[in-house]
Amino acid sequence: MIALMTVPLVMAVWLSLNFITFRTLDAPEFVGLANYQEVLSDARFWQALRFTLLIASISVPAHIIIGLVVALLLDETSGRMRSVLLPGMLMPMIVVPVVGTLMFRQLFESTGLFAWFFSEIIGQRFIFTEYSVKALIILHTIWASTPFALVIFFAGLQTLPGELVDASAIDGASRLQQLRYVVIPHLRSLIVLEALIALMDFFRLFDSVFILTEQNPIFKADTVMTYNFRVAITVQRLGKGSAMAILAMIGIFVVVIPFLIMTYREQIEER
Repeated sequence: MIALMTVPLVMAVWLSLNFITFRTLDAPEFVGLANYQEVLSDARFWQALRFTLLIASISVPAHIIIGLVVALLLDETSGRMRSVLLPGMLMPMIVVPVVGTLMFRQLFESTGLFAWFFSEIIGQRFIFTEYSVKALIILHTIWASTPFALVIFFAGLQTLPGELVDASAIDGASRLQQLRYVVIPHLRSLIVLEALIALMDFFRLFDSVFILTEQNPIFKADTVMTYNFRVAITVQRLGKGSAMAILAMIGIFVVVIPFLIMTYREQIEER
């Protein structure tokens, strides 16, 4: 844990306090908090942060709802049908992210299947623009993250006591009422857990955005991590990139800690 977490964190903090490039690795210049001030005054950083928050605000509830609905449908099936459907729905999680994103992008290129459908239905050729690329990033994020939510919720449904469902049915509860008052309260802790994991994952979203945008600045679709890569690797501002990474980590803590406190309080109340 020290080698994998503490040492890199200390090095990142040290780098963030210095002006350093690949050419000056052996002669860093101490600048204090200047890198942090530069990041906080960088309009492109705030643009990347806003897009990252937009992805999270749409993708988190969307993939949780879709994963829960699919898990409920799978719970109603059994035997061979379930053994066929479940592996198929887990495919986005099994495929290597880079490969999956490349295949996803090819669907919307000029020779892709969805591009052909788009031209047939709309009557226009699908074009990669700022808005279409951002929409594809959000769509791909939902597609790639839903299987994990599906696995968690499907496992949670297997622990749902059957007598609770039977008792609610005897009391005259409809399926929607069972879902609201029995199923969702039973899965509440798992829903919060999945939301926490998704928030952290979406805040460090990189590979799919890197491939879908091909690092073309015309799309204005940088996330915090892709812009960090652009600053640290392309521009070779290692100090500024490290400062951005530290600020991103602090941002994740700010978002996640309230959820952790809420979850802890709920567990105490349940005891």
